[in-house]
Amino acid sequence: MKKTIVIVDDHILIAKALQGIIDNFAAFEVIFVCENGRDLIQKLENKKNIPDIVLLDISMPIMDGFETVSWLKEHYPDVKVMALSMQGEEKSVIKMVSNGAKAYLLKNAHPVELENALTKLNNDGFFYPDWASKIIFSSLNKNKDAEIKISEREKEFLKYTVTELNYKEIADKMFCSPRTVESYRDQLCEKLELKTRVGLAVFAIKNGFA
Repeated sequence: MKKTIVIVDDHILIAKALQGIIDNFAAFEVIFVCENGRDLIQKLENKKNIPDIVLLDISMPIMDGFETVSWLKEHYPDVKVMALSMQGEEKSVIKMVSNGAKAYLLKNAHPVELENALTKLNNDGFFYPDWASKIIFSSLNKNKDAEIKISEREKEFLKYTVTELNYKEIADKMFCSPRTVESYRDQLCEKLELKTRVGLAVFAIKNGFA
């Protein structure tokens, strides 16, 4: 069965062109297109419309990509969000990832790159091209490594953030309660100024904890 995708982009011609490209991919299909985040929210009121992946533009009227990805993270955390934008500057990348985007790709990417990115996102849970990874790593590294103290138990938790284990399963591995694991997560997010498990996973990989 193909993985379902929703495209959210106020440039309808671009969105329809993307739909045509993706519908030719063997493993993916577009189920509908939205013009902004508010339009998406309205369509998701019908539970049959909930997709596996959302391709999300950043600059949109009414409700932009930053607001939309935050809303999706809160209400549909299992939906994977890929930012697909013309904006490749550090501020946009960091804000989208911090708000919950699990992948980032520029609109000038080749269709082969798009298919590969969607496949990686579906299989691994996240995808960042090299240029985006450098921005994320650089941001995580700024003024943090020398200041932040991470306990041994927090380091152990970071090791599990890159796996597919849920928090209850991580708690079983660490021989503690899920509430304790959640406290490790919250403490690390506060220390590292991160908001998502993906951000913690990137930090863990970059700093050799995973």
